[in-house]
Amino acid sequence: MSATTKPQPPVLSLYRRLARRPFGRRLFSLAVSWKAPYFRSIGAVFVDLAPGRGEVAARNRWRVHNHIGTFHAIACCNLAELAAGTTIEVSVPASHRWIPKGMTVSYLAKAETDLRAVAVVEDLTGLAADESREVVVPVDVIDTRGTTVVHADITMWVTPRRREAVVDAPAAGPRA
Repeated sequence: MSATTKPQPPVLSLYRRLARRPFGRRLFSLAVSWKAPYFRSIGAVFVDLAPGRGEVAARNRWRVHNHIGTFHAIACCNLAELAAGTTIEVSVPASHRWIPKGMTVSYLAKAETDLRAVAVVEDLTGLAADESREVVVPVDVIDTRGTTVVHADITMWVTPRRREAVVDAPAAGPRA
């Protein structure tokens, strides 16, 4: 690696390594679901992942249906959160971490087909090492006809990673 090349986030490195192989995107998707098991419920597969943009797809199957036979609203939210969370993970500088803080969701149309969620993260390379702030990640959930069926704005709280403070341990010895 040259001096001008910065290291990739581990998640992005794993994605790029696996995406080149047969069934690699599916394997990567399983790995993410292993780390965050609730996402297994939607059976999503990553289509693309890069700093600033991520795309995740999910098939319209019985296990994600609601009572009227369409893609359940909460399954759509899971898909949006998976796309947003993984995309911000590969987009924040190594000096920072993130956690979801809130989600505003608009259900725009019936989700009757397979879906894909597309998340876009603003450029965070200029984030100061000690800066904390909210980052809103917009996510469109789109059906196979190109209709946006759900739009979510997911607010992430981005903070510097804690530096472990070196604390002098008390000297060992008898207690009074």
